[in-house]
Amino acid sequence: MRLIRGIHNLPKNLSGCALTIGNFDGVHLGHQAILRHLRQKADELNLPVVVMLFEPQPREYFTDTDSPARLMRLRDKLHHLATLGVDYVICIRFNQSFAQQSAEVFIEDWLVAKLKVKFLSIGDDFRFGAKRQGNFALLQQASKKFGFIVEDNHSFCVEQLRISSTAIREALANDNLTYATKILGKPYSILGRVAHGNKLGRTIGFPTANIPLHRQVNPVKGVYAVKVRLKNNEIYLGVANIGKRPTINGALQLLETHLFDFKGDIYGQCIEVEFCHKIRNEFKFPSFDALKQQIAQDVETAKLFFRINNK
Repeated sequence: MRLIRGIHNLPKNLSGCALTIGNFDGVHLGHQAILRHLRQKADELNLPVVVMLFEPQPREYFTDTDSPARLMRLRDKLHHLATLGVDYVICIRFNQSFAQQSAEVFIEDWLVAKLKVKFLSIGDDFRFGAKRQGNFALLQQASKKFGFIVEDNHSFCVEQLRISSTAIREALANDNLTYATKILGKPYSILGRVAHGNKLGRTIGFPTANIPLHRQVNPVKGVYAVKVRLKNNEIYLGVANIGKRPTINGALQLLETHLFDFKGDIYGQCIEVEFCHKIRNEFKFPSFDALKQQIAQDVETAKLFFRINNK
């Protein structure tokens, strides 16, 4: 799979595509169904599968600090999209210029002239163009004029509930990891590169692998029992804190993970942290000694969870 940043970087030899557009936040079961179907149609038409997504996501651009928590950063999305038969991901910078572009220009200049779309899979509630004037009906009209196929990718349901990124965020916010896993189609996890931190953990006996989250709003907060997959696919159990570390007056969002029975150097390595069980919320301790005692208890709680659940 190839990541293309900006419409101007499209391959010169692109002679058509099967396209879908969206945030694909979480790459959940609904997204997976859309992409499997798109892959099937693309194969029938001998076309590459192209996903168009946006950075920042449109709602993040328009609402700024009041935007919903992301289920995935771009790195995570690309990892999962690559497993679903996507050939190209076009990442479009969502800015004022793009937001003010008319729906007609988006169709004629972007979809037809540049992407040469032959098959378009889109939700019937999709809105695009300045003042959200573009819709599914406009795309249907354009498809007849420009000779491409447009198809409504119907909602995917589990137990009569429409699967959406919003439903997954709500499940995670309510600490219902089991239900989130069910509608995601996989356990909730975060991918990231291990960075050097203040190394406070090792001074109190609990060294951590730290993943900076760059101020993003996260759908999970607190302390969790986790599984960690390293670059070599080895899996370790552990305990992780995700948040701002109020005991040391932290300001940036950080994922700190203590791996059980692990000795080694994984700085700079990309790891995957899978959230298995919520232990407690994050809160400020009166002293480092109190923090150390609580972490030791969190470790025992996590180990007990894994023993009971045979993980």
